[in-house]
Amino acid sequence: MVQFEDVGAAIKRVLPDAQVSVEDLSGGGDHLQVNVVSSAFAGLSLVRQHQLVYGALKEELASEAIHALALNTSIPE
Repeated sequence: MVQFEDVGAAIKRVLPDAQVSVEDLSGGGDHLQVNVVSSAFAGLSLVRQHQLVYGALKEELASEAIHALALNTSIPE
């Protein structure tokens, strides 16, 4: 199980301006819904936006501390 604060911190290391919210979808702490809002996503495809976030969480995903990740990305309004 990963700490939600650690997920946000990992994403903010790659996307310093990111607003990150994390929800536990299963109650076990390893199936997460993550919403990321960052101006760094401007002009990027949805696939590229998700690649940035997956890259930020590569250790957590590789170790299966995060088993499933539902991801929403967007730019600030």
